[in-house]
Amino acid sequence: MSGGEVAGLIVAVFWAILVSFLAVVLVRLAQTLRQATRLVADVTERAVPLLGEASAAVRSAHTQLDRVDTITSDVAEVTANASALSTTVASTFGGPLVKVAAFGYGVRRAVGLQGRGAKDAPKKHTVVVGRTLPSARDRKSRG
Repeated sequence: MSGGEVAGLIVAVFWAILVSFLAVVLVRLAQTLRQATRLVADVTERAVPLLGEASAAVRSAHTQLDRVDTITSDVAEVTANASALSTTVASTFGGPLVKVAAFGYGVRRAVGLQGRGAKDAPKKHTVVVGRTLPSARDRKSRG
């Protein structure tokens, strides 16, 4: 064999190995693509029902939010009515009740002072610009 024939044989063997390697790579690539296609089909099968359930859940949440909005507006109305009622009761009964209580306190105090006599009468004080000074009798007794 000549040198050219040996070189041609080496190139042919190298070429055969390269083609075999490329064939293995292509077979594996085909398997990977088939698995990817199967995976996408499975995901699609499972995703469609999940999207339907998610849509139903969103619709249900929207309905519940509408109900909560209605309840909130009703509670706000009841609160406003209670505030108005409280104001009305306070203005209608508040003033007269305070007057009756003050009158009752005055009567009780007057009856109590009358029952004790003059010796237990409260001491008289002179008020000067926010200060209370003892009466003249108290000043004489102190010296």
